[in-house]
Amino acid sequence: MSGKLLNNINSPKDLRKLSPEELKSLAGELRKFIIDIVATKEGHLGASLGVVELTIALHYAFNTPEDLLVWDVGHQAYGHKILTGRREVFETNRRLNGISGFPKRDESIYDTFGTGHSSTSISAALGMAIASNLKGETAKQHIAIIGDASIASGMAFEGLNHAGVSKANLLVVLNDNAIGIDPSVGALKQYLTKAKVGYKPSQDNIIEALNFRYFGPVDGHDLDSLLETFSELKKIRGPKFLHVITTKGKGLKKAEEDQVKYHAPGKFQPDTGELLPYDTKGLPLKYQDVFGLTLVELAKSNEKIIGITPAMPTGSSLKYMMEVFPERAFDVGIAEQHAVTLAAGMATRGFTVFCAIYSTFLQRAYDQLIHDVAIQNLPVVFCLDRAGLVGEDGATHHGVFDIAYLRCIPNLIIAAPSNEVQLRNLLYTAQLNLKSPLAIRYPRGRGVKVEWEFPFKEVEIGKGLCLNEGSKIAILSIGPMAANVSEAIQKLEASEKEKFGHYDMVFVKPLDKKLLQNIFRRYKTLITVEDGAVKGGFGTAVLEFASEMGFKGKIKCLGVPDKFIEQGKVTELQEISGISVENILAQLKTLV
Repeated sequence: MSGKLLNNINSPKDLRKLSPEELKSLAGELRKFIIDIVATKEGHLGASLGVVELTIALHYAFNTPEDLLVWDVGHQAYGHKILTGRREVFETNRRLNGISGFPKRDESIYDTFGTGHSSTSISAALGMAIASNLKGETAKQHIAIIGDASIASGMAFEGLNHAGVSKANLLVVLNDNAIGIDPSVGALKQYLTKAKVGYKPSQDNIIEALNFRYFGPVDGHDLDSLLETFSELKKIRGPKFLHVITTKGKGLKKAEEDQVKYHAPGKFQPDTGELLPYDTKGLPLKYQDVFGLTLVELAKSNEKIIGITPAMPTGSSLKYMMEVFPERAFDVGIAEQHAVTLAAGMATRGFTVFCAIYSTFLQRAYDQLIHDVAIQNLPVVFCLDRAGLVGEDGATHHGVFDIAYLRCIPNLIIAAPSNEVQLRNLLYTAQLNLKSPLAIRYPRGRGVKVEWEFPFKEVEIGKGLCLNEGSKIAILSIGPMAANVSEAIQKLEASEKEKFGHYDMVFVKPLDKKLLQNIFRRYKTLITVEDGAVKGGFGTAVLEFASEMGFKGKIKCLGVPDKFIEQGKVTELQEISGISVENILAQLKTLV
């Protein structure tokens, strides 16, 4: 599948044997290789296509792995992986037991730092550079490659601020394509746009104000210019900043024209870029779309509703509210801490703020969640998309820790709907007269009900549901695990089914203590099932209350085990975690 030049490159040493002219042919081969693989295996496309020439130039000009490259986020690192010994296994990218979709230290010596969340590259590379100085390795180069969306994050600024007063041999390469997953936003984007057209008087250069030597802008698809620039930069000590202009999706017309869709397009025709048809007729809607459409419906009758997302308007489906009520829906960029405290500020003025944020990214705003929201008991609604196991993005993106890290925070209510109707009604309830912060967690992907747009019903906070009663054993599920449990029960023999009661608890905090007390009286054996970390999660909450009540029976907790789960299909990862339908069925049979 790869071309004659690419076929002979198993490391950057092989790459450096080529002439500068051959590098241009290699760029075409590498771009085609990425397109052909991603077209059938799926993955992140546009970002890696946009940095093909930049990737080649970096490995050609610098002596990797002795010189250290740190890729921010890692969406753009496919070419890097292919050129550093993983060409033959690249088709396993993001698959179970395959290579990771992001840089990963234990995968290759060329992956100097594991990255899955944005804006960490400058701090990491600066740490490496300072460490090199302490070790006397003053000739070593340290390069952080960061996008224009990622560099607007607070953490990136913190790294720049420190680096500017250090003696570190650090090069920050800004890959500026004006888009992250969605278009970049904010004042810094406007500044960079001016820089592209030559507007860079020294008194207005924010980078030079931070004590960096600024170079650029440079055409990121011009190999000759890149190689000449890197050759000069290697001779300059101290903190340096190179502004590189690229086009996301470069080389595939469809990907250049629709950069949002082709960030991770699914399967497509490699020659034309045409997306392969995927029949969604009769399938349930995605949870994110149920959230987005319901929020618009509620906002039409409640002018106090505001929506906020940190750089995920498409992924969270807040885009629907941004289209209908642009003055009440905000994309704040990759700035989770700011998003949470912004929401808190709005809540003090009487607004009902829905902060739509992936579970894995809320981790980045934990102090704000406690200090700015919970301590002040402000009624911010956290809509935690991608809760639970998310699949091919792997350990950096699984939303499995939210129950455990939220459960210990006073004042915070935690709910996990088991279907779209519950999600819809929880959103409705949240904007009625909420007095405390509320986190609503829901999974990635499609729901379980085709029909979901029923009239709104208020949800009683802290109230669970009995789905069916049994005679011997109670199964307590939270969130989408209700579907797995119900399916497992249905696979039992008729004489076995009647032994199992099933309860959808809906709320992790507060627990439905009245319902639990009735369960403790009726059953001697309980099983809890959750799609989050089993340590400190929902099952632990039940164990704590059972101990408090003096329950003498047996409780078994099923959930994601105490280890990081890597990439794979959600069904595969549920099997590994012991919470698949078949895993649950096996547990029920042993108890029978």
